[in-house]
Amino acid sequence: MTRLKIKEVAELQGMSQRRLSRITGIDIKHVQKVFRRPTSIVYTATLDKYAKALGVDASQLIETVPDEEERQQ
Repeated sequence: MTRLKIKEVAELQGMSQRRLSRITGIDIKHVQKVFRRPTSIVYTATLDKYAKALGVDASQLIETVPDEEERQQ
């Protein structure tokens, strides 16, 4: 499973959800969703907007984690 690290990177930089929304032009509801549910589906273009706003490469905003089924075994 792929997990978004947008929340962690934003918090390290002291960037609020509202500011991230303003900089990216992404609706605040979407920003809140990816902060709450880091396994949400996002388009690559949206991921690129987050990366540019946070000043990082898009690859730094994602990680692979075991699926829920694998963790329970």
